[in-house]
Amino acid sequence: MKPNFAQMSTKELRAYVLAHREDIEALEILFSRRTPDSQAIIYPSMFAEDGTPIEENIPIIAEAIAKIVQREK
Repeated sequence: MKPNFAQMSTKELRAYVLAHREDIEALEILFSRRTPDSQAIIYPSMFAEDGTPIEENIPIIAEAIAKIVQREK
């Protein structure tokens, strides 16, 4: 019997999908929970086309990652 995906938190559902990658229904529900593109935050690239780091963008990305890590705790 499959779990009730609607009652699972996104974190629980993500863990389930990672353990059951073949479960298309779970994947579809997880994808449906993503942030719409109109609300997505687009961050600048960390690297130029030649692969060199863009120094002024690194702190922006580091701050964004720190916020995500803090939110996941």
